[in-house]
Amino acid sequence: MNLINCLEEARLLGFDACGVAPVDTLTREKEVLLRWIEKGFHAGMGYMAKNIEKRENPALLVEGARSVIVTLTNYYTSRRQEKDVPVIARYAYGKDYHIVLKERLFRLLSVLKEKTGRDIRGRVFVDSAPVFEHEWARRAGLGWIGRNTLLVNPRLGSYCFIGVIISDFEPSGYSLPEERDFCGTCNRCVEACPTGALSSREVNANLCISYNTIERKDEIPLEIKEKMGQRFFGCDACQEVCPWNGKAVMHRVKEFLPDEWLMHMSREDWLELDEETFKSRFKDSPLSRPGLEQIKRNLSQPLLL
Repeated sequence: MNLINCLEEARLLGFDACGVAPVDTLTREKEVLLRWIEKGFHAGMGYMAKNIEKRENPALLVEGARSVIVTLTNYYTSRRQEKDVPVIARYAYGKDYHIVLKERLFRLLSVLKEKTGRDIRGRVFVDSAPVFEHEWARRAGLGWIGRNTLLVNPRLGSYCFIGVIISDFEPSGYSLPEERDFCGTCNRCVEACPTGALSSREVNANLCISYNTIERKDEIPLEIKEKMGQRFFGCDACQEVCPWNGKAVMHRVKEFLPDEWLMHMSREDWLELDEETFKSRFKDSPLSRPGLEQIKRNLSQPLLL
C-alpha cells in the first residue's frame, strides 16, 4: 500500500490529518526528557521517569516495528460555558478522547490489514504510554512543536488529539517531517500562562494549572490556587492566545459535543454532586480521572491571609 492510500483510509475514518514516519531511535528527545526530569519539572508524575528506553526506541514496544502512523483529531469548539461558572478545558467537554481515538485507531489498523492482505502487527497509543507523540507527529509532517510544548498544525492549530499506531507496516513511502518552526518570535503563550509555568518549549508541571487540577493528589498550593481564576479542570490559556488557533474550525466528532447541562453547572451544582450521580454522568468523561473528591478540592476557595 502506498502512503496516499494509507492517508486516505485515515481520512475516511474521520481523522483530520495523518502521516507516517519511519521508526527511529529518539536519543535527542530522551536526553531532553531526562534534563526536564532532573529539574523536577515532572512534579508528582513519577511515571514520566519510567520506561525511558521504550520512549526512545519504539521497537521495544512493538517487535519488528517499521513505521509510526500518527493521526490528528480536531476537538476545537467556539462553544463556551455559561459566564461565571467553573471552567473546564475544552478537551473535556465530551466523551473521553482515549476511548474515541482508540476505537478509530483499531479500525484503521484493521483496514490496513484488510487492504494489504497482511497480518500487520501493531499497537495503538493515545496519550497513556511511553511514546514521544509530539515528536512523532512532527516527523510525520503534521506540524511543529510550539513554544507551549504542544503540536501546532498549520491548518488545524493546536486543539488536536494525537493518536499513534506503531507497527511493522511498511508503506511504499513516508511523510516528510516538518523541519520549519512557525512560532517565530511570538511569545504570547508564555506570557499568557497564569502561573508562569511556561518557558520557551518547556513546562514546569509544578506550576501548571492542568497538572495541579488533574494530576496532583495533595492540596494545591495557595499561590497556584489564587491564579487559577474560575478554572478547576485543565487550562486552555496558552492555546487561546495562539495566533495559529485563530483559524481553528469546529470539530466533526459527535462524541465530543457537550451535554447542555454541563455548560451551565455552577459551583454550587458541582459541590452538591454525590458520588452516585457523578459516576453516572461522568463515567466516560475525562472528568472521571481526578474523581469527585478532587474536583471539590479544586473548587474550594483559597484562604485569604
